[in-house]
Amino acid sequence: MPPVASDATTTLQPPGRTAARWLILAVICVAQLTVILDNTVLNVAIPSLTENLGASTADVQWMINAYALVQSGLLLTAGNAADRYGRKKMLAVGLVLFGLASFGAALAQSPGQLIAARAGMGVGGALLVTTTLAVVMQIFDDEERPRAIGIWSSVNSVGFAAGPLIGGALLDHFWWGSLFLVNLPVAVVALAAVVTLVPESKSRAGDLAHPRTSSDGGTPIDLLGAVLSMIGMVGVVFAIISGPVTGWLSGRVLVSAAIGLTGLAVFALWELRTPYPMLDMHFFRNRRFIGAVSGGILVAFGMGGSMFLLTQHLQLVLGYGPLDAGLRMAPLAVTVILINFTGLSARLLPRLGTPGMIVSGMSLLAAGLAAISLLGGDSYGGMLAGLLVMGVGVALAMPTMANAIMSAIPPAKAGVGAGVNGTLMEFGQGLGVAVLGAVLNSRFVALLPVVAAGAGSLPAALSRTRTDAERAAVHDAFDAGIGTSQLVGAAAVFLGGLVAAVLLRRAERTGQDTEAPATPAGAEPATAPAE
Repeated sequence: MPPVASDATTTLQPPGRTAARWLILAVICVAQLTVILDNTVLNVAIPSLTENLGASTADVQWMINAYALVQSGLLLTAGNAADRYGRKKMLAVGLVLFGLASFGAALAQSPGQLIAARAGMGVGGALLVTTTLAVVMQIFDDEERPRAIGIWSSVNSVGFAAGPLIGGALLDHFWWGSLFLVNLPVAVVALAAVVTLVPESKSRAGDLAHPRTSSDGGTPIDLLGAVLSMIGMVGVVFAIISGPVTGWLSGRVLVSAAIGLTGLAVFALWELRTPYPMLDMHFFRNRRFIGAVSGGILVAFGMGGSMFLLTQHLQLVLGYGPLDAGLRMAPLAVTVILINFTGLSARLLPRLGTPGMIVSGMSLLAAGLAAISLLGGDSYGGMLAGLLVMGVGVALAMPTMANAIMSAIPPAKAGVGAGVNGTLMEFGQGLGVAVLGAVLNSRFVALLPVVAAGAGSLPAALSRTRTDAERAAVHDAFDAGIGTSQLVGAAAVFLGGLVAAVLLRRAERTGQDTEAPATPAGAEPATAPAE
């Protein structure tokens, strides 16, 4: 087994604090926000797209999903490219691609053109998601990094909450292409700031090789690993996206899931064998890394699944419209922003430690989900209390998870670490929607009255009813299904927090900060300025 790396090789310590570091953080957070917004903003434009572009239901699904599929499939590859060729350079390339693709999307005249533009936006988005976090690790030292990552992670919550609101406001005054044109000034300003302010860094050639090898020059690109990771992630994400539409046992879902899982399995085997892996699988021997990964998936599971359920709860159970439902979900995002922007989460980290922060945050996230299930069935008041508690939990747990993952990976591979973090978010959120959606549907179908037996959705069940009593019974069945699935999500998040905290505590007690390879003898420091 390779020697255990010291703290100096597992944390990225800049030679001095960059004077403009907080301004740089603001710029990359705005860039990150546009990426997150484009995951959700298009949902409100579906009627406009159908009318103006003559889009079919399948076209609309591909317009929405092309972005997420391409982005998720390229996250690890984009992170590896940032480490190899320069994080500043790849951040700039990502902004240019994202801006150009957004312009193309705004001018699209057919569904095919818009789908292609959205795929191009996914390429830029993958570069931005990975390089923004890698740059945060680069420009902030150990003392300031937890707060900086907290602010960066808050952007995810803002994006999910603000997407439908911003989209609705733009469509009230402009045509659907305005949803993409707003990205252009952001991309231009961010690009100028990146070129002017962000220092360049990339990994030395020797740091990209496996420790059992040596490197005297450039290292070959892991092209097969890149292809396999894309096949695996696209297959799994496509199965998760298609499940609620076509059914979890449909041929489309089963085939894509089989291709995705096979691709990921072959990817893992290849990464263990190649001397220049894109993702060093030996990281998974590290308890700290495993604990952070486990917790990260469960936090994303709780967030993704809860957002999926809350949207239906507000609209289908409590009767709010899309815009009103979005406004009533905003307190969760506002709570996350207040806690992380005030630095409260960062100040608590030294007192509670990483395991304590994770178990506290995930316990609060679970408590919030349970409160919504038990108190929010009939009114928004009970749901509001649960949303506020969830917000506190997310603000404590999510940045701590990201910091733990990035700290467990050598700084020479900060881009890959950011890719791992982004992949976990995508996978966890999709898993949350899949699992909790399946629980909802199972419970709902089991409780339906005889007249609506066999219906697979609330609208389908209501269409079979003839009396007010039957309609009330269908609504009660759906309400019960929502509540049960929220409780299942709460239990999964709580148990996941305990598991993650135990693994991280054991890693701390044994001094196992990482079992990842140390910098090979005679190699240059892990991260160095580009020449």
